[in-house]
Amino acid sequence: MKAYELHKTGGPEAWVQVERPEPKPGPGQALVRIRAVSLNYRDLMIARGGYMQPSPRPILPVSDGAGEVVAVGTGVTRVRPGDRVAPTFFQNWTDGDENRGQRRALGAGEIDGVLAEYVTVDAEALVHLPEGYSFEEGATLPCAAVTVWNALVSTGQLKAGQTVLAQGTGGVSIFALQFARVLGARVIITSSQDEKLERARALGADQLINYKKTPDWEAKVLELTGGKGVEHVIEVGGEQTMPRSIRATASGGHIHIIGLLSGAFGKPDPALAGSKQIHFHQIYVGSRAMFEDMNRAITQHKLKPIIDRTFPFEQAREALRYLQDGAHFGKVVIKV
Repeated sequence: MKAYELHKTGGPEAWVQVERPEPKPGPGQALVRIRAVSLNYRDLMIARGGYMQPSPRPILPVSDGAGEVVAVGTGVTRVRPGDRVAPTFFQNWTDGDENRGQRRALGAGEIDGVLAEYVTVDAEALVHLPEGYSFEEGATLPCAAVTVWNALVSTGQLKAGQTVLAQGTGGVSIFALQFARVLGARVIITSSQDEKLERARALGADQLINYKKTPDWEAKVLELTGGKGVEHVIEVGGEQTMPRSIRATASGGHIHIIGLLSGAFGKPDPALAGSKQIHFHQIYVGSRAMFEDMNRAITQHKLKPIIDRTFPFEQAREALRYLQDGAHFGKVVIKV
């Protein structure tokens, strides 16, 4: 079968296309024919060598994929051949806070990812795709979408009428815009490009801020909220944006720490947070139960992910370079 392996770090060129034997499912496992994968900034960081380096190598990269079950091992009852599924990001986080500190993520550590024609995964770590979803759409869900659902719904308990600040227009922030809108919240979104902001407006964003034209964007957020600030921040910028996020957050609000686009996670400054009593949440994807809850909401509201561009399997490295360039709006997908 065709696959990509990560042998050494160095960016997109670190992905090497290879031929591997088709795997066979063991007890409790399912063999999945992967039809599409989607990329996350984490995949780029692993390829560069700056995040959760796998050991041993080589390893299949990428955490997010979707496909169909073609065979199952003994003892499997959760799925059957023909089911359209996506593996969960963490193979051993079913519900609650179980296995905290020992969670096994695809494409890192010692677990192969999904950038291959066939993969074997724990059957209990498979989730059925939402009704009417293509494989390309389903592949966008396991990391970015579940992370946002965990942040705003499972952890943040978002309420209708509250305001969400989404930073940028990558996969996480666009899912935040979509989920917040269907849950009745107001959305302020930032970008360095007016064209992307207008696309966000078309998806329902209430207010737009070009942070290049308005570098003190937190002051604009306060202006737009009558000096109150927002109840929720989707914090993907990292250490460079965290101080501004704190200033833009309402008293008792939530900052969901998700990304590190500026090179490192932002660390809350108690002195800067002052008496605001802000709730800081380090969000790292979510459980299978959260994934399934999210899929029910997706089906009910007929919500579809925004896919910026789809690449063929042979151009996987070009897809990762495209993500690296930051020109995308929503998700970048590779068809397998």
